[in-house]
Amino acid sequence: MKKTLLLSLSVLVLAVTSCCNLKNTHKEYTSMKNIELTQEWDKIFPLSDQVEHSKVTFPNRFGITLAADVYKPKNAKGKLAGIAVSGPFGAVKEQSSGIYAQELAKRGFLTIAFDPSFTGESGGQPRYVASPDINTEDFQAAVDYLISRDDVDAERIGICGICGWGGLALNAAAIDTRVKATVASTMYDMTRVTANGYFDQEDSAAKRHEKRVALNAQRIEDFRSGTYKLGGGVVDPFPADAPQFVKDYYDHYKTKRGYHPRSLNSNGGWNVTSALSFLNAKLLAYAGEIENAVLVVHGEKAHSRYFGETAFKMLKGDNKELMIIPGASHCDLYDQLDIIPFDKIADFYGKYLK
Repeated sequence: MKKTLLLSLSVLVLAVTSCCNLKNTHKEYTSMKNIELTQEWDKIFPLSDQVEHSKVTFPNRFGITLAADVYKPKNAKGKLAGIAVSGPFGAVKEQSSGIYAQELAKRGFLTIAFDPSFTGESGGQPRYVASPDINTEDFQAAVDYLISRDDVDAERIGICGICGWGGLALNAAAIDTRVKATVASTMYDMTRVTANGYFDQEDSAAKRHEKRVALNAQRIEDFRSGTYKLGGGVVDPFPADAPQFVKDYYDHYKTKRGYHPRSLNSNGGWNVTSALSFLNAKLLAYAGEIENAVLVVHGEKAHSRYFGETAFKMLKGDNKELMIIPGASHCDLYDQLDIIPFDKIADFYGKYLK
């Protein structure tokens, strides 16, 4: 049962549990003034000479301070279209979202890659918590920030969610009419995988009840201990019979290719009881009511492809597109510049953010 919960929560398997002492992190993240952003370049990718980079903070509606990297085309003039990027689920802005943000900035957009609440350099207590509501708000707060900038056109705002943040981006697009174009890349529906397990193999009331019992028991244990048990990041080492997608996660998060010290998936993973909120929600409930443009991008060989295809079937209107990348796996769309269709994504944003 424990392994099933960890699989559903962090899209990883056979994780090693650990715990987080709240006292060690409380002072660092209690207020906007106390957040100190790393000034050195610590991304998994090099800085392009085609962009200007800076770091910013901004609050969300729950009073949590979010940290972000801004990428702006060099020598840009006037008001630009703005795009907020986040994901994958359990990653930080120094990984995939930063790659997407920089590549789109190279193509003429002002972009931000932000750390979600409770993770990376962003604030929030306890650490390493995810929430359908709060993380949807994170996207909306990023939109607030973009619109506040003098160099961004408030009528030309887009968002981009990668992996689990693809589902959250669609949820944000459903509620935020300021978002004119949304890209969901290699997306997960975190509420579906949490409630139903991978490939819907645990889709039953009995299985969900079993998860609720275990998660609420974990709440008691956490309360008594004063710590929050973590689900574990990517399994290391992975067993010989691990599914290929688990090996792909390892190759990204646990090697020089994509490891980052602040990344949950590279290290201890999410707070286990984060699964409670995802178990009791449906991110795509109103996807069919999104009026503005949406592009869903997925890999042909991605284990997660069914999430994107299901989401696309919910969308309505001739401004919705599904793009399947031949031969691509889930993690290929994290960081492989020769596989991620950045020109197509930029053309999509250019068409609907004009």
